[in-house]
Amino acid sequence: MSEIIFETLETDTEVKIPEKLIFGRTFTTHIFEMDYDVSLGGWNSPKIKKLESQHMSPAAMVLHYGQAIFEGLKAFKQADGKIAMFRPDKNIERMNNSARRLCMPELDPDLFMEALTELVKIDKKWVPTEPGYSLYIRPLMYAYDPFLGVRPGNNYKFIIMLSPVGPYYPEGFKPVPIMVTDKYVRATAKGVGDCKCAGNYAASLLAQREAQQQGYTQVLWLDAIEQKYIEEVGTMNIFIQFKDEVVTPKLNGSILPGITRLSVIQILKDWGYNITERDVAIDEVVEAYEKGNLMEIFGTGTAAVISSLSKLKYNDTILMFNENEAGELGQKLYKEITDIQYGKKPDSYKWMLSIE
Repeated sequence: MSEIIFETLETDTEVKIPEKLIFGRTFTTHIFEMDYDVSLGGWNSPKIKKLESQHMSPAAMVLHYGQAIFEGLKAFKQADGKIAMFRPDKNIERMNNSARRLCMPELDPDLFMEALTELVKIDKKWVPTEPGYSLYIRPLMYAYDPFLGVRPGNNYKFIIMLSPVGPYYPEGFKPVPIMVTDKYVRATAKGVGDCKCAGNYAASLLAQREAQQQGYTQVLWLDAIEQKYIEEVGTMNIFIQFKDEVVTPKLNGSILPGITRLSVIQILKDWGYNITERDVAIDEVVEAYEKGNLMEIFGTGTAAVISSLSKLKYNDTILMFNENEAGELGQKLYKEITDIQYGKKPDSYKWMLSIE
């Protein structure tokens, strides 16, 4: 593998970050880019270059057969002024898992980590300093062979791009309404539900639109076979706090193995909670609510960290929580994780990777 090439860079230019950041709309000056070519023996020409549009043939395989995967992680300006990424090794591991499942080439973890680190260093002026702000990091890979035929691609592009983002809840940590759907399914076991591939998100859009038309932020998916067991929300994993147990659906091949999910499980164990990964039926949740044994429901993900639910709609049943304030456990977890991310408390888990 070649060393990273640093093309003409603009490191001395003044950076003007918009005061009002809309997630995914503002991008930094540079990207990391690398190509894969079977005829050349694999990955080649890793480089950091100025951001520019990508040009591809309308016959590019990704446009027809969907070989596209991505990741999402963040870098933070910490209390001591240093910049650090949250658990990037786990994102690298998950992206390679996605690549294997979609017959795409894996990435060398050391080069991947070097690319992340060097790119953030070069565009470090784009890391916001305001409380609750961060630098979102989006690695992606897609097949671009100009070929119409169903087979794995021979040519791939790997890119890392950066985007400064504001707090997910600009008006404070607020609970969100979620709707359960049994009209559609997101993924099945033995499929690609545990991969971060583009098709999973395309498949979720219609249900999400219908939920939003009814006043709900996201969809909570049920299993594809029995339409009985809770799986995940469109952009986050789900946790249910009963009186004597905190439950999150076990990873069964159709649920994305979230990195925030993994972190929350560890924290809850260390706090002494009875945290369980198991199948949890939607009827069990409704029954617990009716009996007064359901304390709180919250989601976990990179974008929001923790999202408490204000209400949960399942057919004609609506489970009401506090519509104005997030749940107690959700708030506690949000503070714990964000304090680690922003360096406000010691990182006893060694989750933060400093780039300086």
